[in-house]
Amino acid sequence: MIRELKIAVIAAIGVTLVFGLAYPLAMTGAAQVLFPEKADGARELIAQDYSKDPSLFQARPSVTGYAADATFFNNQGPNQQALADQLQGYMDDYLERERPFTPDLTAADVPPDAVTTSASGVDPDISYDNARIQANRVAAERDMPLDRVLALVDDATSRPLFGLGGPRSVNVVRLNEALS
Repeated sequence: MIRELKIAVIAAIGVTLVFGLAYPLAMTGAAQVLFPEKADGARELIAQDYSKDPSLFQARPSVTGYAADATFFNNQGPNQQALADQLQGYMDDYLERERPFTPDLTAADVPPDAVTTSASGVDPDISYDNARIQANRVAAERDMPLDRVLALVDDATSRPLFGLGGPRSVNVVRLNEALS
């Protein structure tokens, strides 16, 4: 019995040292070497609230007010009226903001990410389609040629999996900084 207890204590200490200390330190060190600009945190990793400035691209809706220290998702399901009301409110806001610049825009044309929150509430990426719709408003508000704004959208566009697959996404923070 004592022998098994000693083995268990030694195993617990060993596992704690390996997975609680050595592994996190190794991953932190690797991140510092491989991704130095992102390892310590980067502004472009957290969405910002640009709703006060119509001349900027807007991030996905956030239930946390884009607060990085309060990330969560709402955990509501498709049968809950509160979620349906929330999504309808996001849709109404999006159409109200974008229709003056894209008159033929309908609810069916709105990309899902434009009216849904991300799991964290601070996702800085929007879909390429969402950015192209918003480009009309941004170009008009900034009195810039649409082609120039679309070129900035293309520059801020990326694909997951090392560019090999998945849907295109646009980092709103990086895109808005490029507009400055």
